[in-house]
Amino acid sequence: MRVSVIGCGYLGAVHAGVMADLGHDVVGLDVDVARIERLRRGEVPFYEPGLAELLKSALASGRLRFSTDPDDVAESDVHFIAVGTPQTEGGTAADLSHLEQAIEGLIPRLRPGALVVGKSTVPVGTARRMKDRIIAAGVHADLIWNPEFLREGHAIADTRSPDRIVYGLDHDAAVSRTAVTMLDDVYASALSSGVPRFLTDYATSELVKTAANAFLATKISFINAMSEIADVTGADITALADALGCDERIGRRFLNAGVGFGGGCLPKDVRALTARAEELGAGESVAFLKEVDKINLRQRQRVTQLATDMLGGSVYQKRIAVLGVTFKPHSDDVRDSPALDVAVQLKGLGAEVVAADPKGVENARARHPQLSYTDDAEVALASADLVILVTEWDEYRSLDPEATKALVRSPKIIDARNALPRDDWRSAGWTYQGMGRR
Repeated sequence: MRVSVIGCGYLGAVHAGVMADLGHDVVGLDVDVARIERLRRGEVPFYEPGLAELLKSALASGRLRFSTDPDDVAESDVHFIAVGTPQTEGGTAADLSHLEQAIEGLIPRLRPGALVVGKSTVPVGTARRMKDRIIAAGVHADLIWNPEFLREGHAIADTRSPDRIVYGLDHDAAVSRTAVTMLDDVYASALSSGVPRFLTDYATSELVKTAANAFLATKISFINAMSEIADVTGADITALADALGCDERIGRRFLNAGVGFGGGCLPKDVRALTARAEELGAGESVAFLKEVDKINLRQRQRVTQLATDMLGGSVYQKRIAVLGVTFKPHSDDVRDSPALDVAVQLKGLGAEVVAADPKGVENARARHPQLSYTDDAEVALASADLVILVTEWDEYRSLDPEATKALVRSPKIIDARNALPRDDWRSAGWTYQGMGRR
């Protein structure tokens, strides 16, 4: 298939690379000249395991190229829209300006019978508007909304073999049968391996991604709310989660108490779903999501308060090693990162903060240059009065408590992800504090 991918940020670059690796002829389009130049050299502007190698292989095969010229997509049969839909400046709704610009730029270059495929996460009602715009332009092309379900750190596998594929269709259009066949050809490898495919309407396909993220966010905030109760009652949140997880109606995944969720998806999607529901007059139906968001943000303040308590009531001029600045391991993404937020809060209270991360230092420094950074954990740990593990990178989870104790000034640690073997650290002489694990 001749495929274009419009928008070559995180989603688009991964999608373009995997599509080419599957044998399609792919052109990636973006307005960011510097980004395209890097991608042409096989350089990835962000960290995603295995992606650089995949892109270099696809580029060498001749099946992948990148461009800033919109006319280069005119020969494609299938056009994936993978532009960002960030939170609006000063608001909670999704900013669709990049999507609208992408559609307007694509319409004059659509061949008769071409297929436009929306990958971007959008508020319900967006696909209908985009299809109406294509129809109004007199273009004989169809639109399917095909939401992405990527997990950062696992994006290649999630693109190659997702846990489900959703097609949002305009059921009033007979041409949709042809469009489904075209998209099935694109995803032939995944479909032949048994990945379930759901055919639904536009609105349902748009809701699938935001509803999934809202549900996961609710589950995370629920266990974090329970961890607050565990702290004041002496209960153990990990044992509680293990017991709850045995109930097949609940399940154990995403029941790990900690500092909360972050990144460019869950927080944004929870807020955008709430904003869209309010626009539709159904705000009360998701009013609880505002509390989900509040609980999540409160966890960051909770870690800061734990640090203050462990240091005798003040962090002023205390050296604190913050291990991790990205919102999750195996990523360099610091958007809405709980780890970076905690570090900034402590710095604002007068602490001497040294933040360590194996991949996220440069992105964090660009946002908060007032902090001290290092990619070497030992540098951050040296003479620390307090250690806070906030992003559970493998190298931090595997720290030896005895060896680490020799580096710090005071053996005190906050395990904000409940990722460390508590008894081992306590046996080594550490004052250990987890989240809901007294």
